[in-house]
Amino acid sequence: MTRIPDHFSPATDLLQDKIVLVTGATGGFGKPVSQALARHGATVILLARNLRTVEALYDEIEQDGFPTPAIYPMNLEGATEHDYQDLANNIGDQLGRLDGLIHCAAILGAPTVFAQSDAETWYQVFQVNLHAPYLLTRACLPLLEQSGQASILFMIDDKPGAYWDAYQVSKQGLTAMAGLLAREYEGTGIRVNCFNPGKTRTSLQLRAYPAADENERLPSPQDHVDTFLYLMSDLSTENGETFTPNLSR
Repeated sequence: MTRIPDHFSPATDLLQDKIVLVTGATGGFGKPVSQALARHGATVILLARNLRTVEALYDEIEQDGFPTPAIYPMNLEGATEHDYQDLANNIGDQLGRLDGLIHCAAILGAPTVFAQSDAETWYQVFQVNLHAPYLLTRACLPLLEQSGQASILFMIDDKPGAYWDAYQVSKQGLTAMAGLLAREYEGTGIRVNCFNPGKTRTSLQLRAYPAADENERLPSPQDHVDTFLYLMSDLSTENGETFTPNLSR
């Protein structure tokens, strides 16, 4: 497990001229991460399912005077290989390259006993949590190769024990895929890392542990944005690492 440096303090222009794609851009992590990226100079491609909410986020970023973001509505549950290639082609035509890719989108499904699991839910969870990151990353690799220093970041989770069903298996698959990519791109201009935020006050956490007494005391996604900023910046040289929060800084 790795943490960002204790002395890291993001400069206002840390991500100046960077182009970063964020999935689940209006979600619990995606929204504060997208706002932080824009605040530090990045042009953010906001990929989210709901057009109205992503347009509202676009307006917030633009009104704050940060670089104008791009909007890409997409429902990962139903997206096909062709849809991801179209997205990559559009980014290439309009922006020419990609400097960062952050996979924030995830769904919990319905954790249950394996013998009682639902096949439709299993497929749905794998489509969003594993197949979408695979297809999107593969489609975007040529764009990332156009950047001098590109960063791919997968958000992972390590729910222990039983009953987590498709969520646990899909997240473990995502960890394995990230490790494979990191090894294949070692020594190139593309870095691949993971971030495991641990328990954080998000809607997914509240669904997973609705009655937990500690929910109100948990860190918020905003408390973790420095990790995303560091890993998208040229200050980061790490590859193949799993980062955990450094909240004591």
